[in-house]
Amino acid sequence: MIGLFLITHGSLGESLIQCACHVLNKRPPQIAQLGVSAQDDPLDALPLARDMLKWVDGGGGVLILTDVFGATPSNVALKLLEPGRVEAVAGVSLPMLLRALTYRDKDMGTLVAKAVSGGRDGVMHMKGTRDAAR
Repeated sequence: MIGLFLITHGSLGESLIQCACHVLNKRPPQIAQLGVSAQDDPLDALPLARDMLKWVDGGGGVLILTDVFGATPSNVALKLLEPGRVEAVAGVSLPMLLRALTYRDKDMGTLVAKAVSGGRDGVMHMKGTRDAAR
């Protein structure tokens, strides 16, 4: 099983994990989160991030999910990457996380593709009738 490691701003990662626990009715194994802020130096967070990465890696590798590409959390994630073994996807959302949790028993390439499609397909314009709003 591929481990999941969320590196996000503040408590977003833990909130997403809690929402996933609610949907799944259990806390999935091999999942962790690290909350950082824009003021944090990525180099200061790196030792803890490396330790947490080892904790979620059961031998199948780790997919890192981060919120905004180019921000501090993604800069930490970039320093952890090992192509094919530790991969990362930016733009984490609950649909992305749920998709990643569903496909983490597949290979890394499949998991990355499913996580990205989960995030993309989870965005939709909801249309209703006027009567539905009343």
